[in-house]
Amino acid sequence: MSRLSALVARPRRTVGALAVVLAAVGITVGSGANFTAHSANPSNTFTAGTLSMDNSKSASAILSATNLKPGDTTSGTVDIQNTGSVAGAFTLKTSSPVDSTPSILGQLDVKIVDCGAFTNNTATAPSCTTGTTTVSAADAKVNAIGTIGLGTFAGGEKHRYKFDVTLPSSTDNTYQGKAGSITFDWDAQTV
Repeated sequence: MSRLSALVARPRRTVGALAVVLAAVGITVGSGANFTAHSANPSNTFTAGTLSMDNSKSASAILSATNLKPGDTTSGTVDIQNTGSVAGAFTLKTSSPVDSTPSILGQLDVKIVDCGAFTNNTATAPSCTTGTTTVSAADAKVNAIGTIGLGTFAGGEKHRYKFDVTLPSSTDNTYQGKAGSITFDWDAQTV
């Protein structure tokens, strides 16, 4: 007799055996002893940084020269600081020229130097006589400065800039009494 025939011949015994097997499977699956774990990182906060600038002469001119004669040079300094919390790429350019004919702004030579960063960001001003970096072109004219990249200032970093403007010795009589003005614009962008 085959096993299948034996199971069919005794249905009670077959159902009983099947019930025992199903109960064992149910107990195994139902007990479900699962391992679990949990971890959390609460109170995640986010704050945007700032990029802002302080200009020591924001309400006044860096340079003001009257009665220039050929060969005269006038100088001025300004302190520019990143007062924000993030680094920024700083630039200098000009705008709003008011000029004469012939152009006095196109006649004036300008030399712009980065005297360096202040020690401890605000305490001690750098010397503008040694360790400076010229940031303008060697033959720059006041009306043709273009945009000058000044580098990256970290948050709190402060630099002093010196401007020297010269009316060349070769300036002729056509420039007598001529006047002009221009705005120096300082800009910064996050890096």
